[in-house]
Amino acid sequence: MPTPPPHLAPPLLLLLCLGLVSAQRHVAVQEGPLYRTEGSHVTLWCKVSGYQGPAEQNFQWSIYLPSAPEREVQIVSTADPSFPYAIYTQRVHSREIYVERVQGDAVLLHIKELQDRDAGEYECHTPNTDERYFGSYSAKMNLVVIPDSLRVTAVPQTLHKVERDSLELKCEVSKSTAQHSHVSIAWYRQRGGEAPVEVISLSRDFVLRAGGAYAQRQATGDVRLDKVGETTSKLTIYNLHPSDQGEFYCEAAEWIQDPDKSWYAMTRKRSQGTIVNVQATDKEFSVRLETEKRTYIVGEPVEFRCILEAQNVPDRYFSISWAFNSSLIASLGPNAVPVLNNEFAQREALGQLKVAKESDNVFVLKIYRLRLEDSGKYNCRVTEREKTVTGDFIDKESKRPKNIPITVLPLKTSISLEIINNASSVLEGESLRFGCNVRSGVGPQSRLSVAWQLVDKQNRRSEIVRLDRDGTLQPGPSYAERSSYGGIQMEQVRPGSFTLEIFNSIRADEGHYECRVAEWTRTLDGEWQMVGERHAGTPVSITPLEAGFAVTAISRTPGVTYNESFDLQCIIKPHYPSWVPVSVTWRFQPAGSTEFHDLVTFTRDGGVQWGDRYMGFRTRTAIEKAESSNNVRLSISRASDTEAGKYQCVAELWRKNYNSSWTRLADRISNLLEIRVLRPVTKLQVSKSKRSITLVENRPIPLNCSVKSQTSPDSHFAVLWYVHKPSDADGKLILKTTHSSAFEYGTYAEEEGLRGRLQFERSASGGLFSLTVQRAEVRDSGSYYCHVEEWLLSPNHAWYKLAEEVSGRTEVTVKQPDNRLQVNQTHRNITVLENQWVTLECQVSSRSSPSSQLSVEWYVWRPGHPEKEAVARLSRQSTLRYGDLAALGDLRGRIHMESPSLGLYLLSIQNATVRDSGVYDCRVEEWLLDPSDRWYKRAEDLSGLTTLTVKQPGEEDLVPLPWSRFSIAGFRFYSRLD
Repeated sequence: MPTPPPHLAPPLLLLLCLGLVSAQRHVAVQEGPLYRTEGSHVTLWCKVSGYQGPAEQNFQWSIYLPSAPEREVQIVSTADPSFPYAIYTQRVHSREIYVERVQGDAVLLHIKELQDRDAGEYECHTPNTDERYFGSYSAKMNLVVIPDSLRVTAVPQTLHKVERDSLELKCEVSKSTAQHSHVSIAWYRQRGGEAPVEVISLSRDFVLRAGGAYAQRQATGDVRLDKVGETTSKLTIYNLHPSDQGEFYCEAAEWIQDPDKSWYAMTRKRSQGTIVNVQATDKEFSVRLETEKRTYIVGEPVEFRCILEAQNVPDRYFSISWAFNSSLIASLGPNAVPVLNNEFAQREALGQLKVAKESDNVFVLKIYRLRLEDSGKYNCRVTEREKTVTGDFIDKESKRPKNIPITVLPLKTSISLEIINNASSVLEGESLRFGCNVRSGVGPQSRLSVAWQLVDKQNRRSEIVRLDRDGTLQPGPSYAERSSYGGIQMEQVRPGSFTLEIFNSIRADEGHYECRVAEWTRTLDGEWQMVGERHAGTPVSITPLEAGFAVTAISRTPGVTYNESFDLQCIIKPHYPSWVPVSVTWRFQPAGSTEFHDLVTFTRDGGVQWGDRYMGFRTRTAIEKAESSNNVRLSISRASDTEAGKYQCVAELWRKNYNSSWTRLADRISNLLEIRVLRPVTKLQVSKSKRSITLVENRPIPLNCSVKSQTSPDSHFAVLWYVHKPSDADGKLILKTTHSSAFEYGTYAEEEGLRGRLQFERSASGGLFSLTVQRAEVRDSGSYYCHVEEWLLSPNHAWYKLAEEVSGRTEVTVKQPDNRLQVNQTHRNITVLENQWVTLECQVSSRSSPSSQLSVEWYVWRPGHPEKEAVARLSRQSTLRYGDLAALGDLRGRIHMESPSLGLYLLSIQNATVRDSGVYDCRVEEWLLDPSDRWYKRAEDLSGLTTLTVKQPGEEDLVPLPWSRFSIAGFRFYSRLD
């Protein structure tokens, strides 16, 4: 099985070794974003776990390009050769892009030569083999393609060296990658077809390490790798061996750290090679370094002698170089002309230093007046050189002795110091004050220089300010800006007494403060020379302002009633001095909302800034900051629903900088305070008494709704009147009077036409509400009740409904008047002769209502006729209408109907004939006017029977037989009793 690349192996092998088993499918890919260089070979791993089905899972790779981040572009699949889109088909078929299966459930995607268009979001997808979809089936990561900016160059050349010569080769390595990356450099030697041999390398972590063949020589200093400038590295091999012959080249790699913290070599490149030929020789020489002693006093001279021991020195060419702490002082070529470096050239020009060739075998370095900074390691290097036919010199072999360290001690001084510190521990922002007193030992001709220095926690030393011996005050580089604003002040209050004051301290000012006093005196040549230096120190710790910074919101009244006041306090800890600016903002989240908004801010400069969201608060809110602390009280009067919700205070701790700018050091958010604004407890009581009313239609229906008690004398009431009919599920609204006394008719009133019949009244005391339904109808029957709403005026001058209650019910029954219609039931017998006038009576003895109207109709049952016949009808409008009998015969002209008195109706027949004989009765109908002005028949009744016998003259003695009337199943029948 192929081995994953080193930077992928640990995470991938970890996944493989874990063998994760889960009931839920999980797809994992290499963590991104990954930065890879154009043209490099890239691998991306993908692993699936928790799956069901075969052990060998299939994988599909796709990309989402930055130009179309929502569009999937298919690249390669382990199962489907036709999976790639056209832009990837050729590269997949040529195996420039392919998938390597590491094991059944893990793969590596290979892109052999990364292109710029390969940048994007890669998705690894595993087709489902589970019984059901459960888990994740794909995972994504980002791949960023960056230009390959690594450049590795060296001058190709061929060098001929002699054994023990020195070899010096340079390699230029540069990059311009925008991302943070490291570079490693290695030098190799290769001969013919042999494998390259590592000479020495500098790892990406700046660790210098020689290859196995050169490790010992590096330990003795014969193999070196030095950085020269920003981009050049130099390989130096002293004392060349014949085995060093071959081609030398350097190789560099650019490394970047992936999100999993592993380092990855994005690209590697090598330079052109240098052919080095080494000729063996038997010439030997040795070098030793001598000096008189190892310890000196400032101002004393020192001489170093570099002695060359070799055969035939005059016939050979040697050059020498002098070094101090590995830095070049001077060099002398075979012509013995010294070339000095940097400051040593200046000292040589002033006659303070000399480099010379004393003889063929002896070379001298002499410093006439030592300084303190001359302490260190000195050495010389002797190089044998060979003169070519062209007159040029080439190096053959170099040797150097061991270093000689010397110590330069300062001139002794007898001064003593006393340092004074006003406080060893201060709060950030407080001033630091130090005193430095020179107690004794200052010579009469001496001058003092004083330097204040700070050694911080990381043991880094920085100079705060220096007072030179000539009285010049010079701030240190790190303190120049603060000093220019007056934040650093140093002065000499009297001879030998110096003060340092640092205003508005910051955390970086914590550490160990030293006062360093140097004593200077003039030498015979007029130069100032430091006799000695003394220092004294004192520690200072600075407590950060935000240490322990906390904020707590408290309230003693989490629940208040309308119109009550409540206080909120924002407690700031610790107790800061008055000069520490703290801004406090009260934030508010109304009840039922999810967002906080700034209510009011007590600014760091003591101002009050109101938010623009809840301007209503401002008229009833006061904010107060305690004089002795940063605590801020928020007082709200006349609480209402508007003030109900969650409160929170936010405190910001500020520090004013030396340049008058402000820095916010920290902010803290308090706990939440929930304030509940409770409405008054209702005292509303509505009469629950029940009653029943039965009345005759056209009478008024009186309905009362009584409020027995109310919450406030200022309460207003809305009254809703309802009626409930047995056929309805719920009551129907008749009328509503709002708390502002507006009237609204309900749908029932509209539908039933009640608007003109409703009368609403309210008693002067305000607790009794009356509704009268005028001209009651039968359909007005039902169960009546009122629904009372109690309304109060909130502190925000808005009416709100406090409570509601339903009254007891009034059962109303509206009926028609009782049937009191009675017609005289007396049977009569009347006998008359033909051509006589006969009058029949129909007497109504009582009626249901005095305002009713009656209609009267006469009927006759004549002998020989099977049915009763209508004679005439007097309608309720007093209109006479003849029946069929009268209309068809001669009876019409002979009959007359009248009502001479109330309730008496007469039927008169003129010129009676025998045919008029029969049994007569009258039917009376009583009609009433309903409340809607519609007439309806309330009752009817029949009179008693009147038997009329009309005789011809001579028949007076005949006695008529009586008739009887009986009813069967609602039908009336007549029979003659003969």
